[in-house]
Amino acid sequence: MDKKTTRMRRSKRPRIKIRELGVHRLCVHRTPRHIYAQVIAPDGGKTLASASTLDPEVRKEIVATGGNVEAAKVVGRVVAQRAKIAGVDSAAFDRSGFRFHGRIKALADAAREAGLRC
Repeated sequence: MDKKTTRMRRSKRPRIKIRELGVHRLCVHRTPRHIYAQVIAPDGGKTLASASTLDPEVRKEIVATGGNVEAAKVVGRVVAQRAKIAGVDSAAFDRSGFRFHGRIKALADAAREAGLRC
């Protein structure tokens, strides 16, 4: 199996559990250049809040590139603020099969500091 296939396999079990619980989820995706985060409704049919390193609001705050820990912290803070505006207080953290370290961890910690329970 290649790298993407194994990552997708790792992402299945947490998503099934999150769907069973019926809670909002903070879904994260990363590429070498950018990081994306979105809060998805429990039924999976609607995105309530999103942020990425491509957003103009986020780009103003990023110093270097979008593929570093500092950019992930900004994205985490912004997505948490937008989720609070949408009325979401807590969300299950869906790391999409990525390991919980580096940029993924920085995004989750920043979202928690901004008031989103995940």
